[in-house]
Amino acid sequence: MTKLNVAAVQYDIVWFDRNANFERTRPLIAGAAASGAQLVLLPETFSTGFGFTRPGIAEPENGPSATFLVEQAAEHGVWVGGSCPEVSPGANRPSNVFVLAGPDGTTHRYKKIHPFSHSGEHEHVLAGDQLVTIRIDGVRLTLFICYDLRFADEFWATGPTTDAFLVVANWPAKRRHQWQTMLRARAIENQCYVVACNRIGTDDFDLDHIGDSTAIDPMGNVLAEAAGQQTVIHATIDTDVVESTRSHFRFLQDRR
Repeated sequence: MTKLNVAAVQYDIVWFDRNANFERTRPLIAGAAASGAQLVLLPETFSTGFGFTRPGIAEPENGPSATFLVEQAAEHGVWVGGSCPEVSPGANRPSNVFVLAGPDGTTHRYKKIHPFSHSGEHEHVLAGDQLVTIRIDGVRLTLFICYDLRFADEFWATGPTTDAFLVVANWPAKRRHQWQTMLRARAIENQCYVVACNRIGTDDFDLDHIGDSTAIDPMGNVLAEAAGQQTVIHATIDTDVVESTRSHFRFLQDRR
């Protein structure tokens, strides 16, 4: 039996102000860790907001946002992750990168495979091309960012070797039903946990975000959720539950 306690930190991101977001999230991360979280999720573009056109918004790898995640992970002895705009060595544009930092300084990076073309993200960021699954204390975690949620094939590709999908997002309130529905579908289809962290508040595009950060078990049951306010939700990923669900309901083996 392997368990991992995960927290999702839901808050209003200050547009283009890293320091303000660092100050806002520090006590939330500390509180999540003090409550027993072993891994703490922050939203997509947790330090800048979802804007890629402003000069200077892109960071090098291990820039201020990644450094903040590494420092917080070390300070609290937990894993901490969220996405930020990073320029990889040799690249001419940033990617939207989910950086997950460990308490020993280890970092893992997933580059968003599906930039959100509806808002023009694809014109300013480079798409990733690698799915990323990691192990933390024996729990297999696959990383995704926001719009990726619409592309079930990549969840299917990684589902059989995943215990939990971690999804960070800036998903608007006007499409909340789609967010809620697809999160549950990805859990049910792949018989694994989904833990999703979304922002709240109104961004500089006048888009409202209600949060709906959610944790879902392999049968599609909601373990924790929150909407409309700054808060932290907690859930436990239990690999025995994944194994027993897949053993009892042998659906994955019937895929073609």
